[in-house]
Amino acid sequence: MSIKHNTEEYDNPILYDKENNDYTEDIPFLQKWALKAEGTILDIACGTGRVTIPLAKSGHKIVGIDSHEGMLNEAKKKAGKLNLPIEWIQQDCTKLELNFKTDFAFSVGNSFQHFLKNEDQDGLLSSVNRHLFQNGIFIFNTRFPSVEELLQPETEEFWYSYIDDETQYKVDVSTIAKYDALNQLQYYTTIRKYKDETNHIVNEVSTNITLRYVYPKEMERVLANHGFEVIQIYEDWQENLITNDSYSMNFVCKKVSETCK
Repeated sequence: MSIKHNTEEYDNPILYDKENNDYTEDIPFLQKWALKAEGTILDIACGTGRVTIPLAKSGHKIVGIDSHEGMLNEAKKKAGKLNLPIEWIQQDCTKLELNFKTDFAFSVGNSFQHFLKNEDQDGLLSSVNRHLFQNGIFIFNTRFPSVEELLQPETEEFWYSYIDDETQYKVDVSTIAKYDALNQLQYYTTIRKYKDETNHIVNEVSTNITLRYVYPKEMERVLANHGFEVIQIYEDWQENLITNDSYSMNFVCKKVSETCK
């Protein structure tokens, strides 16, 4: 499966924002690093601008890159309402061709997991390397491949609920996961059940997504092959170091050489 065919979870940008806009834990961490950068900042796989827009509101010059036209269109609408001068570019992130370099690039929201094949990861990291100045910083996160994360039962499991502001329906979100150990891919089906005030299901929608998992030492080697030195790996955005019980891996990397691939 290619990246461009792995987009069902993002084909409804308004729903995506409803379910994700409240997440802001990564923004203060990225703001701290943005203050150290000069010139334009690059948000790779920016989606609807969940992070791009707050950084622009803080006065940073920033460019948002994504391959999904619908997500970018929603980002443009939101930035336009705020009169923010953000440049939005639709490109394949494995083949970036931009007319500038940067001191600071980032890709959050576990976007790295959408690069399913080794060649996809190589393309992304080569693209980032080409667009960073020497000693430039690249920050990204990906879920930690813990036993608990990978060996989920292949049955429907409740995840969380929320109230849809528009319809006032309760939305129960559940998932079904299946792990392919040979290819390090987790196949997820996300099921959203919309319920009225009597708890009757009035609509049910399923989407599919595939995510790639990478182990910490494997990631360090891949990054080194593409000219990056790992400064630190955190388990969260509060700068706690990664442990065997971590859920996430947040990498802070520095470009130390041109990419080898």
